[in-house]
Amino acid sequence: MLNTQTGAGWVVTMKFTDGGAKKFADITGELATKQSPQNQFAIVLDNEVVSDPYVSQALTGGNAEISGNFNQQSAQELANMLSYGALPLSFREDSVTTVTAALGGEQLRAGLIAGAIGLALVVLYLLVYYRGLSFIAIASLLVSAALTYVIMSLLGPAIGFALNLPAVCGAIVAIGITADSFIVFFERVRDEIREGRTLRPSVERAWPRARRTILVSDFVSFLAAAVLFVVTVGKVQGFAFTLGLTTVLDVVVVFLFTKPLLTLMARRKFFSSGHKWSGLDPKALGAKPPLRRTRRPSAPVQTKEA
Repeated sequence: MLNTQTGAGWVVTMKFTDGGAKKFADITGELATKQSPQNQFAIVLDNEVVSDPYVSQALTGGNAEISGNFNQQSAQELANMLSYGALPLSFREDSVTTVTAALGGEQLRAGLIAGAIGLALVVLYLLVYYRGLSFIAIASLLVSAALTYVIMSLLGPAIGFALNLPAVCGAIVAIGITADSFIVFFERVRDEIREGRTLRPSVERAWPRARRTILVSDFVSFLAAAVLFVVTVGKVQGFAFTLGLTTVLDVVVVFLFTKPLLTLMARRKFFSSGHKWSGLDPKALGAKPPLRRTRRPSAPVQTKEA
């Protein structure tokens, strides 16, 4: 179906298949022999008559056109309706679900409670396993949460972001991603201590290896979030936006807060001495004896008699 403009105005042209052209020629040939309004035929779409043109002659050749008092918009509308009506589609309503504002609020509240429980479990694990180091991780989580809240508050009105259940799910997933970055760094430091090194050089030696692992892991998470945000619509974009934002902030916090804070804490006696509650106790970690440099024996001095 096409809407085209001729000297007489806008018209809608139709083209039929071979079988349809023969049937249309027979029908229009029969209608052309009759007087108005018996020479009209109705075009029905969804049980409604969308057009009822009259026929003045038999239309053979598989082509026809509908003319009248059309403008470009009305001709396009009729062409669209005729094209859509040609599709062999039918729709059936299987179910209707209505979500009230109260139900949406309950779901969001349940998501926030689940997030709080997940955060509490992560904090409990850090306290039990990493002891003193856990306070560095918890401080980093708080900084990340504060930055996330501020950025969402600032960007929300600009991009139409709203805190809904999928967005909360993205934040819950981000808790694990952020905690994983701390664990990678802490375990690298503890590996260095197991090799017999003291804390300060252990932190500096562990950071380059931990940094590469953190960047690769966060890049994969950010890439997944970016793809979701581009190819999806609606609430799923809220999940992708939250996940991507918190992943970027994880890199910022680890590089600009966690690493400098651990370097500073390594100078404190509580951590540097390997206190049993610091999470860096060499005995508890099964450290090797401290590394010592061995001096090569000096060569004997030879003297000559004058």
